[in-house]
This record gives sequence, C-alpha cells and structure tokens, in this order.
Amino acid sequence: MVNTKVEEEHHVLVYGIRLSSVGPGRSTGSDVVHDLSGMDIAMKLHYVKGVYFFSSQAAQGLTIARIKESLFHLFCEYYYSCGRLRRTESGRPYIKCNDCGARFIEAQCDKTVHEWLQMKDSSVQKLLVSQQVIGPDLSFSPTTLIQVTHFKCGGISLGLSWAHVLGDALSASNFINKCGQIIASIGSINMQPNFHSSSGTSFKHQISKSPAPPLSHGPLSVKQVDPVGDHWITANSCEMDTFSFHVTAAQLATLQSEISGQNQTEKMPIFESLCAIIWHSIAKVRRGSIQAEIVTTCKNDPSAKLAINGIVTNTQIISTVKADFPIAETDPKRLVNLLVNEAADERREIEELVEKDNGLSDFIVYGARLTFVDLEEVDLYGFELNGHKPEFVYYTVQGVGDEGAVFVLPAGPKGADEGRIVTITLPENQVPELKVELVKNGLGGHDLA
Repeated sequence: MVNTKVEEEHHVLVYGIRLSSVGPGRSTGSDVVHDLSGMDIAMKLHYVKGVYFFSSQAAQGLTIARIKESLFHLFCEYYYSCGRLRRTESGRPYIKCNDCGARFIEAQCDKTVHEWLQMKDSSVQKLLVSQQVIGPDLSFSPTTLIQVTHFKCGGISLGLSWAHVLGDALSASNFINKCGQIIASIGSINMQPNFHSSSGTSFKHQISKSPAPPLSHGPLSVKQVDPVGDHWITANSCEMDTFSFHVTAAQLATLQSEISGQNQTEKMPIFESLCAIIWHSIAKVRRGSIQAEIVTTCKNDPSAKLAINGIVTNTQIISTVKADFPIAETDPKRLVNLLVNEAADERREIEELVEKDNGLSDFIVYGARLTFVDLEEVDLYGFELNGHKPEFVYYTVQGVGDEGAVFVLPAGPKGADEGRIVTITLPENQVPELKVELVKNGLGGHDLA
C-alpha cells in the first residue's frame, strides 16, 4: 500500500524540474550502430544509479551551461550512450548511434547538502536520480539520464541513471569521472572526432574467452523472466525495501579479527568478510530456505581492458557460490573461505544462454539469487569539481529481483580509513528482522537509512 502522505512530502523536497537533452558536439555519422554482447543483453532489465553530493565550495562558479558544454565533449567519446535502442529483423536489440542525446534534468531543493545527508530515509535518494526506464517505445527512450539538483547551501548533487545494457558500475563511474576531468579543462579542449569511422560500419564487443566444452547446466546466477517486450523492467512478486549503513574502520578490524580467530596472521578480505556475516544473517531470517545456500557475487575484472575503443562495458566477473551445508549454522570463516575459493565464474555460461535464442529472452542477474556486489575497487570518488571530491557517493541498482542484493562501497575518498557503506535491497518483510541480526553481529549500528 502506498503511503500518499510520504509521497507528497517527498515531492515537496525536490521541485522546479526542468528537462532538456544533451548530445555529442560533433555528428557521429550515418548508420553507425553499437551491437550488444550477450552479457549486455543479460543485464538489460537493470539500471545503475549513482548520486554524487558536492559542497558549495566544490560547486562554486559551476553553471548549467558549463556542465552541458562538458557533456558535448564527453559524448563525442561516449556517443553510443546518446543513441536509441532498435531491434534487428530477428528481434535482437542494438543501439543506433543517432545522437538523440541524453536526458538532462535540473531541480531545486530547499535543504542543505548536510541536512539531506542527515535524513534517515534512503528512499529520498530516488528523488535525486531519474527512475525512468527504457520503453515502452524504444525509439524515444534515452539510456543515460543526468540530474543536477541545487541545494539551499549552494551545494549540488549529480545523479546518473545509466542503463546497465551500456555497461556495469565501473563503466558508469569512468563515464562520470571523465566528465569531471573535462569540466576542469573547459577552455583548453580541442574537440576531437569520435573514436570510430563515420562510414556506417558497425562493431561488436565481447569478453574474450577460451574454447570450452558444452554446458552441463545453465548458469545459476541468472533467472529468465516473463517477456517484457519493449518495456525494460520486470515486476517483483513482493514489495522491496532498501536501507544503508556505515561500517567503520574499527568495526571492520574487529570483524576481521573475530573471523580469523586464533590465526591473526591470516587476514580475511573485507568484502568477503562482510558478505559472510550478511549471508549468515539473511539465512537466519529466511530460516533454512534452500535459496539461501546459493549466492551470486559481482566483482571487477582487473584484466578487462577491452571493449569499445578502450571503454570498459559489462565486463564484471559474475560468479556463483554454492554451499552444501546450512548457512545459518555455519562458522562465518567457512563462508569466507567458500566465497574466496569456490566462486565459479559464469560469464561464459551467461553469454551462451543469451545467444541460444539470439538475445530474445529476458533475464535478471541482481536478485535472481542473493547477490553481493563489490564496488570497493570502483573509483567512485574520482569525480572532482574545482579540485574537491564528493562529500558522499551513493550507488545502487534498479531492478533487483526478489532474492535481493547487497552493495559494498567505499565510505569516502580516503579509502579503507573511512570504512565501507553497505546498501541492502530485500523484500520489505525481511528487513526489520535482518537489522536486528546485523546488530547482533556487530554491523548496522551506524544507519544511514
């Protein structure tokens, strides 16, 4: 049931919405297309959402005209993110690079950046980044939407909605970081031609892979959903809720020490340690569900240097971890070892599954199984304005399935010294009990929402 009063209060927070479009400063050319890989298509029902908060000092002198000018330059390189989706005669989606542009949104807020960040309601972050999805008319649906919200204090937020079909969180972060670099150098840039021939040729990109024997089973990390047609979102079977909390450096040190036990020389990795505790806690809440014994992990591939003219796209490592024992009754150290040593990379299987019917079926990855997403190595604080890093960066994914997802982010620009931010999306009836379990395990005591 929708709380109408809460919705009305939220709409009052952000107002004065103005819409426009921004595209490349140079023509991309005629008949240029961006062919989607199987992995791109597997991720098409998901959307990366990022919100960057900047102080008044960082935003000083930064006009909308200057931001748009930087985007003119940026989209000469990221021209495919300004195109529109089409289908081939067989029905497979692709992007026509026709310079239709990204959607640009301007908004106002009567709170300060500090007041906004003090609010204990993660749902308000949705007001700072577009929630629009692709469809139902592919020809008119932008894949990239950028929202600039001006706060009372003179600070701003920049919200990026990035269709996952374009690339993963690393790709989205690289895109926005490059925007910051261009803003800093406006006035000294010479407009460069796009990184492709304008003769109408198409190109493909894919993860390189070695020949492998036929699959004995389908990938566990994806779930096929009912056909969505040209409206690229799938409905959950239950109401979902999202909350975030800060895990301090001291909490992380204690957590790692407790998991390591007597062998203090064997330091447990932070991401897997957090995943183990959260996995254990969720399994307790779900009381022995078989689904809780298989999880998906998403991590950056450090060897992924290719894709489109140097632009990394959907190259993250998607793996499954399967336990043959009850998670809720297991020592977290055993779970850490399982996550580190038994994660099975399923990218090849996902590609083959999608290509089986030439990209016509619809899938979800985040929330097909309980999904743990490692964003620690993504340079989320690499987007600078006037030499200032963001006050705070919030990242999540829209379109998470019923099994839920957990995102682990750096808590600030100083790295490990500031701990981690954990954002969890789960069925809302599981959230209250999970928060209690997390506190019992030394997490969740510093809620952001």
